[in-house]
Amino acid sequence: MKIRKLTDVKNLKNKRVLVRVDFNVPIKDGIVKDIYKIEKTLPTIQYLIKKGAQVILVSHLGRPNGVDKSLSLDPIVKVLEKLLGASVILSKAKDLDFSTMFANARSAQNDNKIILLENIRFYPGEEKNDPKFAKQLASIADIFVLDGFAVAHRASASITGVAKYLPAYAGLLLAEEIEGLSRVLNKPKTPLIVIIGGVKCETKIPVLNNFLKKASYILVGGGIFSTYLWAKGNKIGASLVDKDFKKEILKICANKKIILPVDVVVGKKDGSGARIVNCHPERSPKGGVEGSRFFDSLRSLAMTGGEAIYDVGPRTVQLFAKYIKRANTLVMNGALGYFEQSPYQHGTYAISRLFASRSKGKAFGVAGGGETVQILQKLGIIDNVDLVSTGGGAMLEFLGGKKLPGVKTVEI
Repeated sequence: MKIRKLTDVKNLKNKRVLVRVDFNVPIKDGIVKDIYKIEKTLPTIQYLIKKGAQVILVSHLGRPNGVDKSLSLDPIVKVLEKLLGASVILSKAKDLDFSTMFANARSAQNDNKIILLENIRFYPGEEKNDPKFAKQLASIADIFVLDGFAVAHRASASITGVAKYLPAYAGLLLAEEIEGLSRVLNKPKTPLIVIIGGVKCETKIPVLNNFLKKASYILVGGGIFSTYLWAKGNKIGASLVDKDFKKEILKICANKKIILPVDVVVGKKDGSGARIVNCHPERSPKGGVEGSRFFDSLRSLAMTGGEAIYDVGPRTVQLFAKYIKRANTLVMNGALGYFEQSPYQHGTYAISRLFASRSKGKAFGVAGGGETVQILQKLGIIDNVDLVSTGGGAMLEFLGGKKLPGVKTVEI
């Protein structure tokens, strides 16, 4: 995929550059709790400053219904100023009069300040992709730069709308993510091993189907596996199940490229009564790492009321490790268990460490999704991974083969 990059612009001096970023970060009591997404877009902002451009940042925060002071971007100003070592002005509007916000932005431009527009979702024209609103937004800039991959799957005024009125380019972060994910899809060095967890089957099924054509093996856990067990007629207590996708999951998990857990950790949600339960195959086909690459059905897990599957077990970690250690390309999305509650973190953490260790070594590793990023950060291994995507939903849609509206705006 060929894209127009910010680095392709020959002269940025005194150019007014509108940069769509993703500062949708957790804020509590006016304090930003996780600055990872902000840090990831710093290279683009710093590049523009170095080139003498006038920077106008635009982002959303949460899902406000009109103006909501609790979702103001004001707390982000202090973080940006500290990280950039520069003055940042938050341009607000009164009574949803977005024309005053843009006027305030123009005024701040005259002082060569970095401008952060107030939460763009305060204005109904944003999510409606209103052409009038998009045109007004575009009127304060000469160039548009999309640097928020996490919002690239949205057709909003500040993403696709402004691109109709301004030359559009991919920022450094967006270009990095597009190129890294495209490498996995189009030119992966084999074996390509994919690790898929998480809860929602709906978002994972397109990714699974797309990777079944490309991956060497797909290691599965989380809600996909518990849904499969339920679909095969097993009694799995209070385990998470997506009943709308029974046929799809049965079909996908019948593929020999799918590697299923051979043991799980079950217990109560509060962590009490945790125990390892083996998933004994009724039939073990020949071949595979342990002679049990996949199985058609399972015996009852003998789970009592209130129990659920909350993690993969130690034998599964050993099984998955043999595939991960052979990989030359790795993709991971979604947790394999309820890692937030002890003692259900061990399997998920072990696989995450193995993934990062192999990524640091011979494999090209790509990870993404809110839970996945959180785990890598908590374990202190995020820097070992070649590409950590800032976009959960956008990453899944991209890997599922969809054309993202935001990405289209910068395609050549």
